[in-house]
Amino acid sequence: MGNRDTQAALHYHESTVHSEWSLRTNRHVLDWDNQPLPFKIYRDLAPIPLPRDFLPRSVSALEALAWDAAEPGEGKRTPDLAALARLLYLSAGITKRKRHPGGEIALRAHPNTGALYHIDLYLVTGDLPDLPAGVYHFGPHDFALRRLREGDCRGVLVMASGENPDVVRAPLALVSVSTYWRNAWKYQARAYRHCFWDAGTLHANLLAAAGTEHWEPHIVMGYADQPVEALLGLDPAREGALTLVPLGRSERAAPPPPTLPALQLETERLSPSEVDYPAIRAIHAASSLADGGEAAAWRGVSPTQKSAAAASRLRALPPPNDARLPRETLDEVVRRRGSTRAFDAQRSITLEQLSALLERSTRGVPADFLAPRGATLLDLYLIVNDVEGLTSGAYFYRRDEHSLELLREGHFRREAGWLGLGQELPAAAAVDVYSLTDLPRVLDRFGNRGYRAAQLEGGITGGRLYLAAYAQRFGATGLTFFDDEVIEFFSPHATGKSVMFLVALGHADRARLGATT
Repeated sequence: MGNRDTQAALHYHESTVHSEWSLRTNRHVLDWDNQPLPFKIYRDLAPIPLPRDFLPRSVSALEALAWDAAEPGEGKRTPDLAALARLLYLSAGITKRKRHPGGEIALRAHPNTGALYHIDLYLVTGDLPDLPAGVYHFGPHDFALRRLREGDCRGVLVMASGENPDVVRAPLALVSVSTYWRNAWKYQARAYRHCFWDAGTLHANLLAAAGTEHWEPHIVMGYADQPVEALLGLDPAREGALTLVPLGRSERAAPPPPTLPALQLETERLSPSEVDYPAIRAIHAASSLADGGEAAAWRGVSPTQKSAAAASRLRALPPPNDARLPRETLDEVVRRRGSTRAFDAQRSITLEQLSALLERSTRGVPADFLAPRGATLLDLYLIVNDVEGLTSGAYFYRRDEHSLELLREGHFRREAGWLGLGQELPAAAAVDVYSLTDLPRVLDRFGNRGYRAAQLEGGITGGRLYLAAYAQRFGATGLTFFDDEVIEFFSPHATGKSVMFLVALGHADRARLGATT
């Protein structure tokens, strides 16, 4: 089954839809004795400790989100180890530890479904100032690299990506990978959606941090899967590569891809037993690309997307006033960020805060499936519960005009709670933001791999919403949802679309949480 047989993506999406019936009939329970490790740990590879005294940058979080991270700027074009340590820490490092009756959770820099942390980062490098060429794995558990292969293997990525120019010129590329079981333990076959949700929130941090280093990060999803996964020594039955992110500029071209032996590296067992979900392996295989030629043909111009003329009144949002925006740095916001577990339904956010939130979260994503610059696969819909100066109701965000189109006026806290699987969080939030896509149109342009791309952009947008909210001193949390009911709620405007992500936003209920956001 090839990438162009898009029935595979449609079938997977429909088979993992949440509904009242699916939740009622699902007999899955969490086996705490079988919970997987949240880390991939290589048994026999020596750690290469990363410097922990890296210098933070003075760039504010909201400024970092506003930068065009893919544009060149002044700074070091070739990463060094200290700056790489900062990037890895702000993207996937352990920022805090939380104790609970069953033990301790090591919370990471990026939001992750169920705090299960199934996304790993690998580095494929030429010779860097203080790191020899090789293939490395980043271990958050001890903040160290481990070298899987010696020598410059960037040519494998160049070949696999069909000589993507961003990969060709980069001295270093990060590769993100999911170990499916680490998330499927809780979320079963739906975990393949979470691969890109959780990689997306990680990439929101990564793009912002790499942009502050002027490394011109660019997300590459057009690559042949098999050579990349073989380069990293992945087990294709259990793991899958998700993205490449080339960083920096080098005048030294990557050498031709070497002939590489298969890796046979032992890792710590994740749990006593693993449950296989064939639907995950099937959709990953069906959305894979065969070679560099197919990858080169895959990338490029996004499907055209024009919003219909507004059928109801528009509310123009005030442009963000940079002089009045909070100046807390990206490094500080990432360290402080969490996922809000209770919202205060009595506290509103301001229209200016909502404006900054939407404008900074929808800056174009530098990616090979989003062209020209600023293109998007997503539409944003909102349920506004409590924003000062804005009528409560259901809205469509017209990003080109930075305005909100009122679809339906009313108080919809009860409906928002129901759409978020009947939880209190979206009902108590000030605003709920839904990322939707026209899935048939995306699949027609990109094949099954377009499903990966739309989910990833949803995750990146969600991650940016998190950062923009915490930068303005209120909170956020990502939630799952009843798929069809969300579309029905926003229809007829949203008819035919599919939900990719949901973020609830508002002030934390400090009395219930016993802490500040």
